[in-house]
Amino acid sequence: MQQPNPDILKELVTTEMPFGKYKGRKLCDLPAYYLEWFSTKGFPPGKLGMQLATLFEIKTNGLEEILDGLKKLK
Repeated sequence: MQQPNPDILKELVTTEMPFGKYKGRKLCDLPAYYLEWFSTKGFPPGKLGMQLATLFEIKTNGLEEILDGLKKLK
């Protein structure tokens, strides 16, 4: 299994959602149901899509403690 890139994880707690209902909210604070909606409709292209897909995997697999630790470091 490939080790997660720590920079990608750090970006999940510092990057804000650039559009939509949750514009301005940190990606890590997006609700799971919103990420589930993206997973069925398709994640946006590019880096944001990769970030949202990564976050979806983290939240659906119960690994949010990874992000909780990073939130405390920022």
